[in-house]
Amino acid sequence: MLHQKEQGWGAKVIDRLATDLREEFKNLKGLSPRNLKYMRAFADTWPNPQIVQEVLAQITWYHNIALIEKLDDQETRLWYAQKTILHGWSRNILVMQIEFDLYHRQGKAISNFKHTLPNPDSDLVQQTFKDPYLLDFLDIDQEIREREMERTLAIHLEKFLLELGSGFAFVGRQVHLEIGNEDYYLDMLFYHLKLRCYVVVELETTAFEPGFAGKLNFYLSAVDDLLRHADDKPTIALLLCKTSNRLVVEYALRNIQKTMGVAEWETQIMSSLPEELKDNLPTIEQLELELGKIKKRSTAKKTSSNISPKRPKEPKLNSRQRQIIRLLNQKEKLTSKCCELEFGVTRSTINRDFRHLVSLELVEQKKQGREICYTLKK
Repeated sequence: MLHQKEQGWGAKVIDRLATDLREEFKNLKGLSPRNLKYMRAFADTWPNPQIVQEVLAQITWYHNIALIEKLDDQETRLWYAQKTILHGWSRNILVMQIEFDLYHRQGKAISNFKHTLPNPDSDLVQQTFKDPYLLDFLDIDQEIREREMERTLAIHLEKFLLELGSGFAFVGRQVHLEIGNEDYYLDMLFYHLKLRCYVVVELETTAFEPGFAGKLNFYLSAVDDLLRHADDKPTIALLLCKTSNRLVVEYALRNIQKTMGVAEWETQIMSSLPEELKDNLPTIEQLELELGKIKKRSTAKKTSSNISPKRPKEPKLNSRQRQIIRLLNQKEKLTSKCCELEFGVTRSTINRDFRHLVSLELVEQKKQGREICYTLKK
C-alpha cells in the first residue's frame, strides 16, 4: 500500500502485488492483476459492510463484477442484486436484464390495479407487469397478424416466459371458452404461481382502442366463472399493444371493476441500446431508405434517360408525427420527454416517431449534454 500511495495505481503496483500474492499463496486462485482491480473497485463501490454481508455475499463474484461493469449508481446495482437473489438469475440472465433495462420497465404498465385490488396486492401485481415488453427474439415485421404473433410466441415460449418475468406458468394458447352456445378463444393463458391467479394475455398488433378493454372484461368474467378454482384469486388480464396513448387507456380502464393492465410490445433491438449507441447506428427506416436509393440508382442505369421521373410521394406520417412537425415550426427544439408529456404516450412511442421523422430527413437530432434534442432539418 505504501508503494501504491507513492507511485499510484498506474505504476504496475497491482501487477507486482499480484505476483507477490501468488508466490505467497500458491494454492489460492483468483489473484490476477485484473481480479485485484475488481476487488479494489468492489471495495470502493460498496463501503457499507452490512449491504455486502446481507445482499452481495449471496451472489457470485461474477455477478458482482457484472454489476460494477454494467451499471453506474449504487441504487440500481442493489436493485438488480436483490432481483438476482429473488429469482435465481444466472450471470448471463442478469446481464441480459440490465441490457434490456428491466429497472426502468418494471411496474410501468398502465393499469387499474390500485382501484380493483387491496393493498399490498395492488403493489405486488403492479410490479409483476412492465412496459414495454421487448420481443426482439420474434424476428417479425411490422405487419404481422395477431394469430401469427401468437404462434411465434408459442414457438419461443421459453424466451417469452423469461420476458414476462418470474412466476408465470404457461397454460395454453387459443384456449377455448364456450359461452352462450358460442365459441371464444383466449390468445394465451398463464397461471401466476406467486399471485395464485390466472393471467389472460391478449395480443394486438395495432394501437390501443377503448373497445379492447370491454373484450378483456368479458374474458375475465368468463375465466373466473369457467376456469378459476375456489382457492384462486380473481383473474388478471394483460393486453400487449403495438402502441398506446396513456390518457386513452386510463379513461378506458377507469370504471372497470376487473383487474387489467395495458403495455406496449417492441421488436426493435434499438429500444434496449444506450442513447450514445442509438445516435451512431442507423434505424430500420434509415436502412430501408438507403437500400431504396441504391435500388433506384441501379434501376436508373438500365432505363432510358429520356423517361420522366415519377413525382415523389408525400412522406407517410401519422397524426402525432404531423403534430410534432407543427410543434417544431413553433418551437426551436423538442425533446422526447416534453413530447411524452404533451401527447400522453410512452417514451418508446415518441422515440419511434422521431426515428421515423429523422429517416425521412424531416427532422435532425443533436445531443445537448445528456439530452437528445430534435429540430426541423434546414
